[in-house]
Amino acid sequence: MDPGTIDELTYLIESGSERIGALDFQLSPTHYEPRQATGALLEELVEAAELIERGIPLTQELAQALQHGTSIGGARPKALVESNSHKYIAKFSTSTDVYSVVKAEFIAMRLAAIAGLKVAPVSLSKAAGKDVLMVARFDRIPKGAEWQRKGIVSALTMLQLDEMMARYASYHDLANLVREKFTDAPGTLRELFSRIVFNILMGNTDDHARNHAAFWDGRMLKLTPAYDICPQPRHGRIASQAMQIVGNNSSSRIITCLEAAPHFLLNEEEALEIVERQIDCIEGNWSKVCDEAALSPVDRNLLWRNQVLNPFAFEGLDGGPFEGSARRFGQG
Repeated sequence: MDPGTIDELTYLIESGSERIGALDFQLSPTHYEPRQATGALLEELVEAAELIERGIPLTQELAQALQHGTSIGGARPKALVESNSHKYIAKFSTSTDVYSVVKAEFIAMRLAAIAGLKVAPVSLSKAAGKDVLMVARFDRIPKGAEWQRKGIVSALTMLQLDEMMARYASYHDLANLVREKFTDAPGTLRELFSRIVFNILMGNTDDHARNHAAFWDGRMLKLTPAYDICPQPRHGRIASQAMQIVGNNSSSRIITCLEAAPHFLLNEEEALEIVERQIDCIEGNWSKVCDEAALSPVDRNLLWRNQVLNPFAFEGLDGGPFEGSARRFGQG
């Protein structure tokens, strides 16, 4: 069947009961019938993802295995899995990867946690000889022998934008929303600012509005743990974030963050302290976390000072209102 001929209602009904968030779609208005896919081994999911990538039809068994993860979107192959009484999002490598993207995301998420950001726990696993990133789900919590759902909404939804308007999403508007509808607005604004800084330092430019989310309790919002922090392929120095940071400026530079700091209720000294602490954390823990991930020397050299701590991030700091900051960060 041509996917373009499937209507939205069919997509919702076929999405499965394990989809991200608390919403489930049922045929009956009165009778709830959870649609749980049969369990699938990681090896089966890896095999299925590889066949789809190569355009080879799946066997019935592999199609059923892959159905276990069809309720989650994204550009990379991934699936929803359950293991040892925990629920995870499993992310797989692809044949087009020019470096270990799975390990790079693991390293970025681990460094973010060490830097004090609230992030989803991650671990690395092996399946069919391939690396698999396991990201703990935060939209499900155990309740006895069952699982309790937690409602979450993306920043795209919070900002009342659709996919066609996503390019207009901005951190400025998200910060305004935090002031109005989030619990602990000052702490949340500091956390959000810290995530912007970390994305820039780690070379994650895929920080679009669907990669930010909040728990919704029916009255107030609370930022979820960070997720999908991954250094992106980069050529040259200039880069931009997926969301505007201050005004129409989305330039992946620390000076952009410093100019936006007042909107996050941070003064210059507080903002500089956040940047300095993150740089110290990345530089001080880079080798240790790379060892933890068993990242190859080739990939380390590819990421370091290219995606991670790219010199462009520090351009513009000297000669302006933040003169001397580059030397403070050890980049001048």
